[in-house]
Amino acid sequence: MQTCPLCHSQSAGTFHQDKRRAYFRCLDCALIFAEPDALLPPEDEKAVYDQHENNPEDLGYRSFLGRLATPLAERLGASPLSGLDFGCGPGPTLSVMLEEMGYNMAIYDPYFAHKPEALERQYDFVTCTEAIEHFYTPAKEWGQLIGMVKPGGWLGLMTKLATDIDAFVQWHYKNDPTHVSFFSRETFRYLAQRDSLEVEFVGNDVILLRKTQ
Repeated sequence: MQTCPLCHSQSAGTFHQDKRRAYFRCLDCALIFAEPDALLPPEDEKAVYDQHENNPEDLGYRSFLGRLATPLAERLGASPLSGLDFGCGPGPTLSVMLEEMGYNMAIYDPYFAHKPEALERQYDFVTCTEAIEHFYTPAKEWGQLIGMVKPGGWLGLMTKLATDIDAFVQWHYKNDPTHVSFFSRETFRYLAQRDSLEVEFVGNDVILLRKTQ
């Protein structure tokens, strides 16, 4: 059995094994995670991210991020409100889109926008798109995300959701070596109940959580 890196339960057992690595699934929070020995060192992880070519001029990328930005803005209501895009990557785009909507945005990324001061305050909302699956220590990062949201504020996430073992075996998403933490609806419902959040699933990969306390 392995210790779950999200809820620290001792109940995580082997879920799947492929040519690259083993995966474990927590029986408490349902997080699926890659074996610790398979985690890339920082320089190799960053080398993968350096290949990303996202930028605010890419209309396709804007459309993709709009799947989060639009429903989040509908729930936020009138600006000005302050937000943080956590894990913005080498070409911050969601923050630009939200600024265009009238929100005051800050950005943070451990490799591309390392601004620790941005993590030392609270915001009306925090976004994290296609980043949570990269978390090596998800208990730490989840605590950071929740801690930066004001009471009554919102956390908006995008990540592909894990389902059952048959789908996981064929799932291309797990083949990215930097994808190491795989969340499911069950995982987010667990976190919502534990952390006093209201959770809403929008489509297949957008999760909106409202902090009730």
